[in-house]
Amino acid sequence: MAQDQTRPLRKVSGGRYRRYRTKRKYELGGFPAMTRLGERKIKMRRIVGGHYKPVLLSAKEVNVSDQKGKTQKTEILNVVENPANPNLVRRNVITKGAVVETKLGRVRVTSRPGQEGTVNGVLV
Repeated sequence: MAQDQTRPLRKVSGGRYRRYRTKRKYELGGFPAMTRLGERKIKMRRIVGGHYKPVLLSAKEVNVSDQKGKTQKTEILNVVENPANPNLVRRNVITKGAVVETKLGRVRVTSRPGQEGTVNGVLV
């Protein structure tokens, strides 16, 4: 079934909204990328306007910035913590805000891998 981003079917009071038109293509949403830990794999997703967005399906490296602004690429060892959902840690899913273990230490992810196609982070 298609994901759509229209208003909900029910009001806050519990009453139902009446449909006043059919669904439109621009209201379609996408499924989450659920970026996993593994060999780098990217899928290109077509978006509004005919452009394409890189969707990162799996990654094994992160661009780490330290306090001084120096950035370097390092390997991700595993996902340690994820405030969005603890179940994502068990599945090694990388999202924004997740804390990953690297060779340089713990890194908090600051990018949105499923939307941007890269994993960036800062040392914790």
